[in-house]
Amino acid sequence: MFIGVVIGNVWATKKDEQLNGMKLMVVQRIDPADGKRHESIVAADRVGAGIGEQVLVVTGSSARMALSSPDIPMDAAIVGILDEVEINLTKGL
Repeated sequence: MFIGVVIGNVWATKKDEQLNGMKLMVVQRIDPADGKRHESIVAADRVGAGIGEQVLVVTGSSARMALSSPDIPMDAAIVGILDEVEINLTKGL
């Protein structure tokens, strides 16, 4: 699971039939402690996220469970839109 920001949409006229009707978004992983951005992935949107929103993304079998299909060819799903992230960085941990 990771926190990311939605940076774009994906449209594909030809794709696996199991992906028909799914909203596909480009999500860039971010480090909530320092705000640094990392790699981007394509994730199926289950919650109606929009560009610029911070989201919670699950991957692997958790994504397939979120998409209600163990056989779907998708390994990332947006399962939450974040309102706030609070980080407490304490020295000595």
